Amino acid sequence: MHLPSLSRAALCLAVLAGSASATELVYQPVNPSFGGYPANGANLLATATATNKHKESAGLGGSSVFDQSPLAQFNQTLERTVLSQLASAATSKLLGQDGKLVPGTFSTANFTITVIDLGGGMLRITTTDRTTGATTTFEVAQ
Repeated sequence: MHLPSLSRAALCLAVLAGSASATELVYQPVNPSFGGYPANGANLLATATATNKHKESAGLGGSSVFDQSPLAQFNQTLERTVLSQLASAATSKLLGQDGKLVPGTFSTANFTITVIDLGGGMLRITTTDRTTGATTTFEVAQ
């Protein structure tokens, strides 16, 4: 019995072709914080600690509050208070009696703040650093 080559190829494919089976994918969490096996915690922490390249920041000014003298802590608090009052004074000029932003240009010692009414209840606010010329722009709904 002599089969043509095309029939032989079809016969080989039919013999070699098997049924494919598949199952659904099931997610199993690894981290115990998210429902994984609790014994994985120590290993995950050790791996994270070994690969951590970030240095712990020491807070404002490069030193921890606990490392500062009471005088240094007082000076930092005083500086924050003064900056907060300056920010409040600057924003009081930007806000009208109704609490909404007022279009216009406002200047402080270091910054120029421009509020432009774009229409449709949208405002564009541009802050310019007067010493460097750097600007920041964002849009908000009125």
